[in-house]
Amino acid sequence: MDLIHIVDAALAEAAHKAGPWLVCRPGCAECCIGSFEISELDADRLRAGFAELEARDSVRAARIADRAKRFAQLAEEEADETACPALDPEAQTCELYESRPLTCRLFGPPVRGASGAVGICELCFEGASEEEIAACEMTVDAAALAQLEYDRDDTTVAEALAD
Repeated sequence: MDLIHIVDAALAEAAHKAGPWLVCRPGCAECCIGSFEISELDADRLRAGFAELEARDSVRAARIADRAKRFAQLAEEEADETACPALDPEAQTCELYESRPLTCRLFGPPVRGASGAVGICELCFEGASEEEIAACEMTVDAAALAQLEYDRDDTTVAEALAD
């Protein structure tokens, strides 16, 4: 099973365990702000998804490409406050959701990082105890997470889509 399927299965299980604690839904784009590094595999997956969109809907694809080019030219401070170029500004949903990077797939449920700290979306688990949060933790194979960290590149979503 490839890394995407491993992460997606772990996400589905964590979302099921979290139930109403997990408030991430289409239209919530709190985590879709700023620039971050992605792996070359993520960039390739984004480009393939973009090419599929371009074949189906060249107008939407052109809007994404335009946003990506503008985003790639921003200063770091500005980029950190700007929505991802794949985010539809009206619907507040990812236009390349099926092709999104692994980092995006890991947002929402509690995820334990390499340091041992558990990260969660600041909008989710409001009022939950540490035990309730821990019970919903997303479990991803350690080797898969190590590969995710190993594969980091200097590529960003904007750079991958602006090419």
